Amino acid sequence: MAVLKSLVSLSSQAAAAALLLLLALAAVQTQKAKAQSCANELANLNVCSPFVVPGATETNPSSNCCGALQSVPHDCLCSTLRIASRLPSQCNLPPLNCDMQISA
Repeated sequence: MAVLKSLVSLSSQAAAAALLLLLALAAVQTQKAKAQSCANELANLNVCSPFVVPGATETNPSSNCCGALQSVPHDCLCSTLRIASRLPSQCNLPPLNCDMQISA
């Protein structure tokens, strides 16, 4: 009887470990899907390039640009800007100072 209880206990522990592993894999896949979705949404912002490159003569964004920007989730856009702001230091370059004033 003790052997049977021991086997049941081991199989319960194995099942719990397997469940935890599956949950961890699902979380990783969710993060990957979210990152891929963010990358796709950011790629759609290419329609805004005529309005944001230095020397652009057109200063008012098109409706396509505004629509693409609206479709990017805020957390995706903010995360991308945070990452981009860290790149110079990670590449051993001086930090950027754009002297920008952002108004809402």
